Amino acid sequence: MKREPGPIKLIGGAAAIEFALVLPLFLVMLGGIVEIGMAGYQAMQVQASVEAGALYAAQNGASNLAAIGQAVVNATGTSGITATPAPTSFCGCPAAGGVASQGSNCTTACSDGTAPGQYVQVNASIAHQTIMPYLQLPLPATLTARSTVRVQ
Repeated sequence: MKREPGPIKLIGGAAAIEFALVLPLFLVMLGGIVEIGMAGYQAMQVQASVEAGALYAAQNGASNLAAIGQAVVNATGTSGITATPAPTSFCGCPAAGGVASQGSNCTTACSDGTAPGQYVQVNASIAHQTIMPYLQLPLPATLTARSTVRVQ
């Protein structure tokens, strides 16, 4: 004797409703994580670019500031990184808060009697493009990095 199948019982309707209610919150959280992650990645790329420019300046001196800027732009595969503001060379003395600039005057001794050194300041920036602008995350529109290196 053959048995006929009975009516299909739908079990789990409550789970589908709960999933539908939680899904938008989950997607917003996932979008925020992706957006912050991309901003962090771009910030690391800008920092790596400025470090490459500082390394180039340390190895080759401050005679060719355009080449230092080009080293910043070409350091990573990330497009949109610029050496803005352009690299600058200046004379300065070590100080507690960093380097006290003396402009182009490399002849006047520092306050501790030592000779001033020649420094290069390297900058990099990138305009951060949001993937999901409707999330309204308080991320900076431009990510920047700066490094100062003594070259002489």
